[in-house]
Order: sequence, then C-alpha cells, then structure tokens
Amino acid sequence: MTAPYGRALVTGASSGLGRALALWFARRGVVVHAAARREAQLTSLRAEAPGHIEPLVLDVADADAAHARIEALDRETGGFDLVVANAGVGDELPAKALSWERVRKVLDVNVMGATATLCAVVPGMLARGRGHLVGVSSLAAFVSLPKVGAYNASKSYLTAWLESVRLDLEPEGLAVTVIHPGFVKSELTAKNRFPMPFLLETDDAADRMGRAIVRKDRFFTFPAPTAQAVWLASALPRPLQRLLGKRAL
Repeated sequence: MTAPYGRALVTGASSGLGRALALWFARRGVVVHAAARREAQLTSLRAEAPGHIEPLVLDVADADAAHARIEALDRETGGFDLVVANAGVGDELPAKALSWERVRKVLDVNVMGATATLCAVVPGMLARGRGHLVGVSSLAAFVSLPKVGAYNASKSYLTAWLESVRLDLEPEGLAVTVIHPGFVKSELTAKNRFPMPFLLETDDAADRMGRAIVRKDRFFTFPAPTAQAVWLASALPRPLQRLLGKRAL
C-alpha cells in the first residue's frame, strides 16, 4: 500500500506504536518528522529510514511550547499533510490513593499535548485546503475501569473532541481519523499487571493503523474481538457495567 502524503508528523515516536508508525510511513516514501523527548531513540530511528525520518525533540507535556514549535515547523516546511497525535501515557492509580501530580501528568500528555499538537496545524491545513488529522485514542475511551480513571477520561476526551472537530473540518477538505487500539505490546503496556487479551505485536498494530489512515477511515477500532467485547459492555445497563468494571483489573 502506498501513502499519499508528502510530509507527516508523528508524536511519541521514540518507541512503541509511534516508532512503528513513523517507520511504516517513512518506508512508503513519506518524510516523517518523528517527535519525542528521547533524542537517542530518535537518532536510531532515523538510521532505519535514511532520508525519510526527521528527528524532532519535543515534549508534548509542555503544551504551549509544543504548539508553538509545531506551528512554526508547519510554516517552515511548507506544511504537513498528515499529523498523528500518538504520544500518550498511562498510570495505574486507585482513587483511594489519588495524586494530583500523577493525574495531571496523564492529562498534560494525553489531553493538552494531543490537543496542542493538532491545533497547531489546523490553520495551515485550512489555508491549503487539505490535510489529515489523526488522534490515537483507545478502546478504554468507551468503558470505565478501576485504577485508570485519568487514562480512561483522557481517551474519552480525545475521541469526543475529534468527533466534533471532524464536523467542522470535513466540509473544508480536511480528514479526521480517530483510532482506538486494544492492547498492543509497548513500553506502556509492559507496565500493566492485569491480563491483556488479544495482545498485538507492535508492527502488526502499526500496519493496521497505517492502512486505516491511508483509507481515511473516520473511526477505526481493533482488534475485532476486543472491540466487540467493549461495544457489548458499553451497551449493558449501568449496574452490570460497574460489576464488570470491578472485575476487569
């Protein structure tokens, strides 16, 4: 499959899905600005696709700085055709031990960072009359689980925000895709201490995501068994949802 983009930006590209997705597009001829905090990992990523990976040291948790840098880069490079807000963090934190510092860390990256990343390129895309915004949410956006309230909420936000943004931007010629992965092998899921059914290899997940992006799917959930289980759970009466949620982790 070819990728109809000249220049792309992928955040969270130093490892996991972001790294695999940056390589997926780079190997199809796209110039990918791979953004993350860890410079050494970005340098090694560039070596895997010479001429098609441009490392960008960036911390999306500093949303204002990230917005300014991406906005400037959009102008300097002639504009991004595709921007993937992939950077994300999770934290298992029971509410009885609630910590604002740890909750804020999740929100700074998953909510403010993702929003700043995408907001930064919308004016340029509108001026050019083309562009594709992608947000990497999660199947966790549709179910409430114990101990991961901030993560659940952050992904619910990203889904709802992009669904609304699409209504405004599609008539202007821009595409918006929201991706909801299940469990994928990564540094993030390696910390999980609960069962992860239908766990996918990173490259497999990136290939599925890349193809969905190229197709310009508005809404992409995977893998099918996990997505179907989530849809079923979300359709249950609230008391049953709570019972399942208590047993989930």
